[in-house]
Amino acid sequence: MAGRRGAVLSIESTSVQDYVKAIYSFTEWQGDAMTATHLAARLSVANSSVTGMVAKLVDLGLAHHRKYGPISLTSSGKALALAMVRRHRLLETFLVTELGYSWDEVHDEAELLEHTVSDAFIERLDAKLGRPRRDPHGDPIPAADGTVHYPPAHRLDDLDDGHAGRLVRVSDDDPDVLRFLDRNGISLDDDLLLAGREVGVRLRLRLGAEASAPHLAVDTALARALWIESTASHEGCTISSGTC
Repeated sequence: MAGRRGAVLSIESTSVQDYVKAIYSFTEWQGDAMTATHLAARLSVANSSVTGMVAKLVDLGLAHHRKYGPISLTSSGKALALAMVRRHRLLETFLVTELGYSWDEVHDEAELLEHTVSDAFIERLDAKLGRPRRDPHGDPIPAADGTVHYPPAHRLDDLDDGHAGRLVRVSDDDPDVLRFLDRNGISLDDDLLLAGREVGVRLRLRLGAEASAPHLAVDTALARALWIESTASHEGCTISSGTC
């Protein structure tokens, strides 16, 4: 009994919750393989700390990992990760819509709160907010049963010149990106068009559906943070319909 109790407490620990959430979030949109090095960078911890914690996750039945190989979640690990992601994104939504936080301020605040509130609080918060489908950055909020609905979106730097669509997700990894978008009046659901590429690593965005809309030059690092649900291109095809 004592051993089982210890396992339950370990699964509920803050560190375990943070690790499974980080693994899930890293692989969520592109399916990139998570390595120990990636995990250490994402959580700002030493590689040695990651090695020990990943071994613990494997022992708890939350992750799969072979030495020097990628780290993936088991079904139990994914369920725990989705529960933590749900908490985090609902709290971010609450902070923006109810307390007036800006979208570049909420991540760290939600990181603190997600470990302290109860499941009952999260369910009441979800109802109070009208059961939102996405957080302030466009990331989908998992339902209570763990289902997640993603828009048919593609990263801006993966699109061909001339593609147009709505901005439906912005990575919150770098708050400076969010502040840059704010300064230029760009927010979720805005119409954008990849007008072309300039010499070097800059892309030209048209900020609006009209041909007369202003343009803005962005670097590829910022373009990697923007996800577009395509509506049209210069040849009249759409990614979401599968005709491009």
